Amino acid sequence: MMKNGMRPVHPGEILLEEFMKPSAPPLNANTLAKALDVPANRITAIIKGQRGITGDTAVRLATFFNTTAEFWMNLQKTYELRLAEQALPGRVRKHIEECREALASASSL
Repeated sequence: MMKNGMRPVHPGEILLEEFMKPSAPPLNANTLAKALDVPANRITAIIKGQRGITGDTAVRLATFFNTTAEFWMNLQKTYELRLAEQALPGRVRKHIEECREALASASSL
């Protein structure tokens, strides 16, 4: 869980729930993959949260859904940062903060 109590959302979940399912008709991974000219397993892995969105995929998704590549890359970046924040052990975070404070105190002498 994050500080705000929400779990990190993989960009594949957003792709599936906000873009593929609402399409008329709903898009499946194979149809989207063909439209993007990528292997179907790439889209399947993304929507299952097993693969991230690369720059190449971001450009293709942006072109198809009339969004921006930055939108897709920001989703990926935010997801990865939230995972990293959660993964940093409290003892490591405390150690880093103590070192920062010690260095700041030493430099003010």
